[in-house]
Amino acid sequence: MDFEKFKESLIEDVQQGLYEKGIEANVSTSEVSKLNESYEALTVTPEGSNVGVNVNMENFFEAYENGVDYDAVVDRAIQVIENGLDQQPSIDVSALTDYSQMKDKLIMEVVSKEANEEMLANIPHVEMEDMAVVYRFVLDSNEDGRATILATNHLIETMGVTPEQLHADAMENAPELKPAVIMGMSEVLADLGMPMEMMGLEAPEQEFMYVATVEDKINGAGVLAYQNFMDQAAERLGGDFFILPSSRNEVLLVPDNGEVDLQQLKDMVCEVNATQVAPEEKLTDSVYHYDSKEKVFELGEKFLERQAEKDVDRDALEEKSDKASVLGELKAKKDEVAKQPKKEAVEKGTKAKGEEL
Repeated sequence: MDFEKFKESLIEDVQQGLYEKGIEANVSTSEVSKLNESYEALTVTPEGSNVGVNVNMENFFEAYENGVDYDAVVDRAIQVIENGLDQQPSIDVSALTDYSQMKDKLIMEVVSKEANEEMLANIPHVEMEDMAVVYRFVLDSNEDGRATILATNHLIETMGVTPEQLHADAMENAPELKPAVIMGMSEVLADLGMPMEMMGLEAPEQEFMYVATVEDKINGAGVLAYQNFMDQAAERLGGDFFILPSSRNEVLLVPDNGEVDLQQLKDMVCEVNATQVAPEEKLTDSVYHYDSKEKVFELGEKFLERQAEKDVDRDALEEKSDKASVLGELKAKKDEVAKQPKKEAVEKGTKAKGEEL
């Protein structure tokens, strides 16, 4: 059967399956737009509730097309929905529009501007090179995951809060709710039960790469937007560093010690994104740089351009200094010559003195 027929059958059979399990619910479809992805969902809302669950119907159809028996697909859909309803947090819907209750739940994430251009038109955000900082309210968080609501223009308008105030509150709350975690590669390997020698490391001080994320490792790349993160990382890494967007969940930090090449880093990011990162988890293919002395976060290419301009200015300054030095020497010599008595005046003076004798 094609997708439309599959969709009609799935809605009917899932609703019947849930009813047989004692769950009366309204089952329909909806278009779900999320950051980095959108899909047609099976939306299930229990009777008497205004909060339901969405499951990606396209995934079930893909399984069916790949040979999974239709009845098994229905059973799996019902199981996923049941789990979603069981784990659903208790939400006070009236509080969702009360900013005084919600502002302490604010966190930040960073996403690709290009990949989310359409959605960002309806979302308060701050640009960060080719990324955008967006905001979420955390409704519930536990070892099984978390429930959040993305802050949209409509939502904050209903709350009566400006994008500027939203950003200021998120900058204060996010580092408290989801503290940044920076680990050397040796620490990461230790957590995985792997010896440092596997990465060619003999001691922690030999770290060549660090991982930055948050404690639950969910959308941990948002630490890039934290007010003091860059300086904290610079202190840990010992100075300037490059940032590689491993995914929306974490970023990699590489010390700028003069031994790394920007193009090699970009090639690595592109390859990992293409082969190991799910499309919905991808951040960008860019590499960024933080100048710890001038407090500048920027794209790697901009950093190289800025360094080239500095070199040109430095060369021009040295050339100007050299010219000034040469001119200074010539002027000094000129002044020295000017102070000496002229030959003609000396001769006349000698002659006049002889005649007087």
